[in-house]
Amino acid sequence: MKRGGSVQRSLFSLRNFLLYFCGCAFVVTCSILLFTGSTLDEAHSLEQRAWATFFNVIFLSLLLSVLAEAWQRFSIGRPVRRILDATRRVTQGDFSARVEPCHSFERRDELDVVIENFNIMAQELSSVETLRGDFIASVSHELKTPLAVIQNYAAILKTPGLPEEERMRCAGAIGDATRRLSELVTNILRLNKLENQQIFLQPRRYLLNEQLCECILGFEALWEQKDLEIDTELDEDVPVEADAELLALVWNNLLSNAVKFTPEGGRISVRLARRDDWVEVQVQDTGCGIPPEVGRRIFEKFYQGDTSHATQGNGLGLALVKRIIQITGGEISVASTPGQSSTFTVRLPQSAPPQTADETGREP
Repeated sequence: MKRGGSVQRSLFSLRNFLLYFCGCAFVVTCSILLFTGSTLDEAHSLEQRAWATFFNVIFLSLLLSVLAEAWQRFSIGRPVRRILDATRRVTQGDFSARVEPCHSFERRDELDVVIENFNIMAQELSSVETLRGDFIASVSHELKTPLAVIQNYAAILKTPGLPEEERMRCAGAIGDATRRLSELVTNILRLNKLENQQIFLQPRRYLLNEQLCECILGFEALWEQKDLEIDTELDEDVPVEADAELLALVWNNLLSNAVKFTPEGGRISVRLARRDDWVEVQVQDTGCGIPPEVGRRIFEKFYQGDTSHATQGNGLGLALVKRIIQITGGEISVASTPGQSSTFTVRLPQSAPPQTADETGREP
């Protein structure tokens, strides 16, 4: 749908004014001709002529007014009633309401622009409603699974004479489920604050290569457990001006996914390089890859390429990453070969983007 189309013909154009002016001139001209060209004989007085002309003026003005009213009802009143009907449907929750334009694009006027903007608004509301429904369904599913685990293992713990080994296994499963619940709630709150611009950026200048090293070492136990090869190629002394805490979330999410989806004995590569006024970070794995239809939606909230939910996760990590990169002024993309590898590329400006009070809640 084309947004912000220009008006090709105004409702209050010079053309319409000239039409109305010509109509008025026609009434006046006819009245003067009737007055001066009357064939009344000399016995009729000037007063009688005046009255006859007056009633002719009334008749012609009434006729012109009826024609003007009919034109307004057809050209303005009818589309306005259609718009009012559509707005009533939207207020009642029917976001499928649309209004047909009055004219083609070459002859569009202000009403056509109003109708176009209304249709765009209805489309956006429909999308928001769909996302809201998907969000509730996804949250319900993600909450239900760990809660069911907690409930089942708690019931097992009530069994009399339960062996110590079994008791510890149940306690560990409950701990893992509560950790997943805690991560889910934390990520939902973070994402909500980021989307509503309630998290204030606190940029500072620091070395990005050192932060990446710290994040990589944080996964040392996991990559050693899976016997993964870690290949790093980081430029030295790469300063950036950004919110270090938020960017740490980005690297931890990307590295966590790389470790999670790379099979035992695989390889994870991390690259950092300068690109003019930008820095570029690449995280590549030799995992299962991402199909094209999944790659197009991978940054959506609660979307998981593994529809069986066989792998742990709640589909919020990459949505968080995407939003953080956006507010930092950077870009993120993914390239993948199914069955071979996936590469996430993050480009960040070396200087923090200018911030406004609307973005951070405080003056720049």
